[in-house]
Amino acid sequence: MENIKKHKLCIIVITLLCSIAIIMFLIWLYHYLRIKNARIEVVLKNNLTAEFTEERKVSDFIESINGNIIDDYVINTTSLGKKEIKFQFKNDQNIIVPYEYEIEVIDTVQPVVWLSNVYQVTKGSNINLTDKILCGDNQDNKPKCTVEGNYDLNTVGDYPLLFKAEDKSGNITEKQFILRVIEPSNTNAPRTTVEPTYTDFNQAKNQYKTDKTQIGIDVSGWQGEIDFEKIKNAGVEFIMIRVGGTRGTNGEYFVDKYFKRNIEEANKYGIKAGIYFYSYANSKASAMKDAKWVIKQIKDYDIDLPIAFDWEEWAYFNDYNLSFFGLTSMAESFLETIEDAGYEGMLYSSKSYLENIWLPTKYDIWLAHYTIQTNYQGKYKLWQLCENGKIDGIDGAVDINVMYE
Repeated sequence: MENIKKHKLCIIVITLLCSIAIIMFLIWLYHYLRIKNARIEVVLKNNLTAEFTEERKVSDFIESINGNIIDDYVINTTSLGKKEIKFQFKNDQNIIVPYEYEIEVIDTVQPVVWLSNVYQVTKGSNINLTDKILCGDNQDNKPKCTVEGNYDLNTVGDYPLLFKAEDKSGNITEKQFILRVIEPSNTNAPRTTVEPTYTDFNQAKNQYKTDKTQIGIDVSGWQGEIDFEKIKNAGVEFIMIRVGGTRGTNGEYFVDKYFKRNIEEANKYGIKAGIYFYSYANSKASAMKDAKWVIKQIKDYDIDLPIAFDWEEWAYFNDYNLSFFGLTSMAESFLETIEDAGYEGMLYSSKSYLENIWLPTKYDIWLAHYTIQTNYQGKYKLWQLCENGKIDGIDGAVDINVMYE
């Protein structure tokens, strides 16, 4: 009797499971046929190419569609070649259907050759022009650079030459220039002394201070021992302090000799403080290492303003084998690590490099442009307007900055 009950129970369970399976299959079949027979009317645009690192969304390549895209995501364009773009949209029958199309990521941007009309060297110099003259590309880590024409570094004169740069996508930049070989300077000749000119801090404050700006300075060991009471009374509203750097690429870290005093005095006198780090990073890993070192140095202090990444190895850029994308990604690795630790990140650079080398970034910009009124068209949080500022409390010159809300 007991066995009969168990047998009946097994039959019931099996029947129930089979019924569930059949129901699930019918549901799946219904949705399959519904999607298969759904009306799909998608017209793609004629141009299905995107530039390297260009911000393009799924919808940017669609001329018309009979519905609404569910996730109109930004396409990853950081590698060249063909890409399958897959997405879903809810059509005019209220059915969610999948769709895909193909685009090609291309690079049509010419390399950058950082060269004026005249390039001057001293007679007897032992330099390689293609190593020394900055030659870089947005995508190619090492564009092919050549110099066409004849010249003699051991003979004084002007040599008309052509500098040619070609990236792996076939984009070419050609720059004609004069190589000027000159005699070495006479070190025994008498030198004329030129009195330095200064930009008065009070004058800058009167000119640039508004209800939407603050006026401050940036300092390092070069400014020596600063009288913070005096600069506070002079109207300094914020200060960017160098924390330190490395002794060359992959060199040992050092703390700026006045960092500890500068940050402690800024905190003591209630002057809002930010930090900058002079980096020689050559990879994302080394930039992240830099950021972690900075975080350790500043963790015990009040940091109200961003931590700036300052990379200025332009004279040796060719040695780094970095594309402009690689350089920008490296900086962003530093800044992302900084922000993960709870601080704000910022990129420092001069106007020319921001316009020609750095790629657009989501991080705030600290613009260096020594002029009365900058014509930089990009967005920026800080503007370093001069390097010859004069203020009571600092012996010698100091950089003056404007911070915008």
